[in-house]
Amino acid sequence: MEVNPPKQEHLLALKVMRLTKPTLFTNIPVTCEEKDLPGDLFNQLMRDDPSTVNGAEILMLGEMLTLPQNFGNIFLGETFSSYISVHNDSNQVVKDILVKADLQTSSQRLNLSASNAAVAELKPDCCIDDVIHHEVKEIGTHILVCAVSYTTQGGEKMYFRKFFKFQVLKPLDVKTKFYNAETDEVFLEAQIQNITTSPMFMEKVSLEPSIMYNVAELNSVSQAGESVTTFGSRAYLQPMDTRQYLYCLKPKKEFAEKAGIIKGVTVIGKLDIVWKTNLGERGRLQTSQLQRMAPGYGDVRLSLEAIPDTVNLEEPFHITCKITNCSERTMDLVLEMCNTNSIHWCGISGRQLGKLHPSSSLCLALTLLSSVQGLQSVSGLRLTDTFLKRTYEYDDIAQVCVVSSAIKVES
Repeated sequence: MEVNPPKQEHLLALKVMRLTKPTLFTNIPVTCEEKDLPGDLFNQLMRDDPSTVNGAEILMLGEMLTLPQNFGNIFLGETFSSYISVHNDSNQVVKDILVKADLQTSSQRLNLSASNAAVAELKPDCCIDDVIHHEVKEIGTHILVCAVSYTTQGGEKMYFRKFFKFQVLKPLDVKTKFYNAETDEVFLEAQIQNITTSPMFMEKVSLEPSIMYNVAELNSVSQAGESVTTFGSRAYLQPMDTRQYLYCLKPKKEFAEKAGIIKGVTVIGKLDIVWKTNLGERGRLQTSQLQRMAPGYGDVRLSLEAIPDTVNLEEPFHITCKITNCSERTMDLVLEMCNTNSIHWCGISGRQLGKLHPSSSLCLALTLLSSVQGLQSVSGLRLTDTFLKRTYEYDDIAQVCVVSSAIKVES
């Protein structure tokens, strides 16, 4: 009969505890009306309870702090802190103690030990303490692997390790939308939702632009000469609440001339979000580089540089158009103006604009006249490339409000 040898007990004991801040003590108030049988008994018991708030005994939130009873939740962007203690439970001196702490994620293994040097000896009832910190940057299962190796008085080398598994949860849901303006500006809308079970203090939400853009935040208004956020003085984001942040990005001067012909995917920047929860635990998230697909303008882009909002009926008004060659070849353009039922062009149609090189632009001042009141669409521009005999049509370029001109009556 084969007998398994008894498992050898180790001389050292390993303890691992997560370091978190305490929480406020909560109690469940039990009360009743004075006409009920207990009378004022329940209320008096709550007033005598040292954990309740004086004058607000029926509130669940108390004045005392409670130490964590379990591992708790860890959210992406927070700092994971843990206390590691190795204690000599034996009555003999242990030598060459080496304590290692590694964090295993789905993609990598990180060494979190403060020191990789071995301790020469550890006397009975003495301990080795270490505190590790790590900013969590991945979602999913994490395993803290603590390994201890040492040598007994008899020269025998011993080794053991323990595993501690925990989950890293997602604290925020971030959604982004891009809006392309008629100019080269890009508007970014960021929707940030608190998907935890506790309120958050939003300390900072900013956009770090790429080298191509300058950014302007549109999340504040001016009141009495001071800048106030559109969310008011309360910076708290309650559970499952969502806030919308808006940013305007403009191409830098060195990229402004080429902004209209950017093709494919362009990098906008990344969001930097900083928050605090409960008793000041700080968390930070940075999104990956936000990208957008640049709008396609075809070979020739026509944009408006200036146009009036309101014009008078049957009175000429002026607009300024900008024509950009977005192709990789030189064009020889001819401008044609086609009248509509309400909008009439003033000037010579079919005039030569000359050669326009790739990435080059030219501005045209044009005159129009409207014969119909109301909101009218500016349409009827045609550009023809004489090299390829190709015509580009531009309708619904813009809209203007046409009103009747004021008539002065002399008495």
